[in-house]
Amino acid sequence: MTASKAAAANPAAALALDFVLLYVDSPAASAAFYADLLGREPVEASPTFAMFKAGNGLMLGLWSRHTVEPAATAPGGGEIAFTVADEAAVRDLHADWSGRGLTILQPPTAMDFGHTFVAQDPDGHRLRVFAPNRGEEAHSEQVRS
Repeated sequence: MTASKAAAANPAAALALDFVLLYVDSPAASAAFYADLLGREPVEASPTFAMFKAGNGLMLGLWSRHTVEPAATAPGGGEIAFTVADEAAVRDLHADWSGRGLTILQPPTAMDFGHTFVAQDPDGHRLRVFAPNRGEEAHSEQVRS
């Protein structure tokens, strides 16, 4: 079945993940945090919203939790994950983020999927950095293509 026929048979099959939205207390403060963390400025900024190009076409939006409609609730945890090349890159980024004063929830740790650490942004969103095991790298590349 072609992609267009699959989309006609199942409209959800044509959906692309384009944006991740985080509800934040202060979009300006969160935009400054992410600009420093990501090394780039937002592509859009207003008093209630800021947006960054996150890579691979994905956009990261920071929306004021005080103005979002309908009002947002906190149904559960989630995290933004950043893939790095290897265990040394995990340790280096951990040292960098620790030096910037980010709260570290999990120090560099070997886990079944690879080497990782978890930090937290000013609004409590989890930021995971990991270097996948060699087998996971091949899987991650297949998922991205």
